Amino acid sequence: MTADRTRLDAHIAALDAPEGLKTVLTVAAATCADISRVVAGGALAGALGASGQINVQDEEQKKLDVMTNDMLTDALLASPAVAGVASEEMDEVQPAAHSTGEYLVLFDPLDGSSNIDINAMVGTIVSVLKSATPTPTEADFMQPGRNQVAAIYALYGPQTMLVLTTGAGVKGFTLSNDGDWILTHDDIAISPDTKEFAINMSNLRHWSGPVQTYIGDLLKGADGPRGKNFNMRWVAAMVADVHRILMRGGVFLYPWDKREPNKPGKLRLMYEGNPMAFLVEQAGGKATTDGVQAILDVQPEHLHQRIPVALGSANEIDAYPGV
Repeated sequence: MTADRTRLDAHIAALDAPEGLKTVLTVAAATCADISRVVAGGALAGALGASGQINVQDEEQKKLDVMTNDMLTDALLASPAVAGVASEEMDEVQPAAHSTGEYLVLFDPLDGSSNIDINAMVGTIVSVLKSATPTPTEADFMQPGRNQVAAIYALYGPQTMLVLTTGAGVKGFTLSNDGDWILTHDDIAISPDTKEFAINMSNLRHWSGPVQTYIGDLLKGADGPRGKNFNMRWVAAMVADVHRILMRGGVFLYPWDKREPNKPGKLRLMYEGNPMAFLVEQAGGKATTDGVQAILDVQPEHLHQRIPVALGSANEIDAYPGV
C-alpha cells in the first residue's frame, strides 16, 4: 500500500469535487494536525484529566474532549464553506454566523477519550454532508449516511494518520515531522476473510443468545464449528479498532445488550457509525447494525441517536448473527 510522496493539499486540489468541499477537507485536516500536537503534549500542556463537565451523552468530559471540540468548532465555523456543525460533545447544532455555507460537518472530536490519561490511542472522526440551506437547523442534519460526501478520521498513535474518503476509495496520509500530511496508503482495501475480531468481552453476559453463541464459536477456534483459530483485539477506541481493520482485516462488534434494553446500541450513528461505515464500505468491507442492516441506510431520528455496530471483513460480517 506504499504510495508516492503526494501531499494531502495536492491530493485535495486534484479531486473532482466542489471547491467548498475541498475547503472543508483542508480545514478539518489542518485542525487534526493541530489536535495531534495538543494530544502529544499531554500533561506538559495541562491537557490530561477530567474537565468537571458532563456532556449530552451523560458522560464525564475529559479536558481534551472540551479542547478538541472547541478547536474543530471554531475552525469549521470560520470557514465560509460550512453552514453548521454538530458534535458528540454539544447538545445542539451550531449554525455558522455567515450565510454562505454549503456543508454540514459532524464530528467526534476525541474518540476513545478514556484512553487519554493512560497514553493509549485516541482519534478524531469527521462526517461531511451537503446542506440544503445556508441557515441549517437540526432537521437538516437528519440525513442517512449514504448522503455523506466525505468522511475522515485521524488516529493519534505512534504515527499520526489521517484516513479519507470522498466516495472514490480510501487513502491514508501520515503526518510528517514538518507538519505535512503525506500519502502513505494509496488504495486501502479490507480483506474479505479474517481470523481477528474486536469486542468488549466483559459484556458477554449481557448480549443476546445468538451473539453469545457466535462469539463462543470463535473462541473454540479450530476445534469448533468455524474450524479456524481467531485472535481478539480491543483498544477501547473505535477509531483505533477500525484503523486496524482497514490495515489488516478483522471485524469490530458493539452489539445491543440487555442492560438498557430500550436503547438500540451504544455508539453514535451520526458521529461514529456513519463516517466509519462510509470508510469501511469504500474499502470493500461491510458496515451494519446487525450483520444485515447497512448503517448507511439508517434514517436518523435525532442528533445523538445510538446504534449497535458490526463492521469489517465482508465474509465475517455475513456470518455474524446480529441481535
